[in-house]
This record gives sequence, structure tokens and C-alpha cells, in this order.
Amino acid sequence: MKETWRFIDSQNRSPYYNMALDEALLDWHSQGKIPATIRFYGWDPPTLSIGYFQKAEKEIDLDKVKELGLGFVRRPTGGRGVLHEHELTYSVIVSESHPDMPHTVTEAYRVISEGLLEGFRKLGLEAYFAIPRTEEEKSSLKNPRSSVCFDAPSWYELVVEGRKVAGSAQTRQKGVILQHGSILLDLDEDKLFSVFKYSNDRVKERMQRAFREKAVAINAIANRTIHLDEAKEAFREGFAKALHIDLQPYELSVEEEAYVQQLADEKYASEDWNFRR
Repeated sequence: MKETWRFIDSQNRSPYYNMALDEALLDWHSQGKIPATIRFYGWDPPTLSIGYFQKAEKEIDLDKVKELGLGFVRRPTGGRGVLHEHELTYSVIVSESHPDMPHTVTEAYRVISEGLLEGFRKLGLEAYFAIPRTEEEKSSLKNPRSSVCFDAPSWYELVVEGRKVAGSAQTRQKGVILQHGSILLDLDEDKLFSVFKYSNDRVKERMQRAFREKAVAINAIANRTIHLDEAKEAFREGFAKALHIDLQPYELSVEEEAYVQQLADEKYASEDWNFRR
């Protein structure tokens, strides 16, 4: 018997709502109110999200973010800056004690990311997991020089033709794993690099060049255009296959929506949350 998980497609929502719903799902699952859940979503407006530990004012050109009309939010997960624009964003909410979930963060990350691997294959892309081999690669994971998330493949990051195609982050709270991440369909690289601060233009150019060698959007390597709906279908099937689950579509109740909206307004939209570090 396959286990049944919930599947939520939130479509495009505000940055604050997106982070609030991920947190709410984690809470509800920890309280036993909902089963394990997979969620797909997009961003309106396009948004720069930063990792939980990043220093906003120090690393981000906030005037540029405003000028470009981008949203801005701090994630509850670690990692670095991500421009959410032409992408499919996913989150997975599952108990740490789930029998199929390894106890270490890295191995659980691999198991969940098998769903992404299957999704890429369904789209006809030969994806595989990057595993840092040299001591240099391993040490560079510990002290990333760049504020940009897609700059370095970490353990079990998904790679096509040697370049990173999805970036994910994980947190564990209240006995629950929340992993969420970005699957890049297209990427405006200049826009991405315009919102970070650099000591000078030369450093910026070097970072951007290095980034180009390490990260790529799906449509830059697929020999056809993959649209969002096709990507959703492929990754939904990918998660179902890799995790041996049935996915049951779910719409939030009026009460659940109200709770998420309140959390979005009071926490994720607050300056205290986004700029306090």
C-alpha cells in the first residue's frame, strides 16, 4: 500500500504568504493535523529571498531590489540569496521520524531530492547528484564566498551537464523536516547579480563568470522550451515515484487561509524578521 500525502499547488503568492504557508504546514504536521505534504508555488511579485542567517543590509542592495520592483523576504531556512522569478518552487513537509527518512540532514536531503531527480528525467534531462569529492570542494561548502545561492553545488545538489539546476534548503523544527527549493526554468543573470553588494565591479564580474560555469536554467540546456505546467506535472510525478506515495490534491480551508495570512502579515512582512540580523 502506498502512503497518501497531500499535494498543494498554491500558484503565485506574495513572498510573505509563501514563507508563512511553509511554516504553517510544518506546524500543522507536527501537531498531527495534516499528513506529510508536497507543495508547489510561485512568486508575485518576483522576489529575492535570503537565508535565515544572512545579513540583509550588508549583502543586499536594497535600493536596487526596490527599483526592480522585487519582493524581499527572509526564509526560515539557511542558504544564500535566491531570485525567484522564472521557476517552480517546491516544499516538502515530512516528519523526522518517518520510516523512509534518514536521520542525518544530508541523507534526508538526498532521499527528498530523488523526487527532483525523477522530475528532471521525466523532462528528458540527464540529472545527477553532485557529491563533493576533493578536500577543496568540501571546504568550500563550509565557507561560501558568495551571497548567491546557485553559486556552489553542495552535497547531493542536482546537476545537469556539470551545472546546478536546482537549489534547496532544509530546516528541522518540532520534529518535522521542511525542505524547499527552486527549480530554475529561466534565469535573468544580470538582474540576479545586480541586487547583491560587491567590494568592486571586478569582483562582481568574476563572481558572475564563476556562477555561469556552475549554474544553469533548464531552458538554457533543454533543446525545447519547457513551460511551467509541464514542469509541475513532471515533478509531481517525480516525487510520487521517488517517494512511493500517492499525492492527493488539497485546498486550504477558509480558517487555514486566514491563519496563514495572519502569520504572513505579522511575521514575514515585518521589518523585525527581514532585517533584524
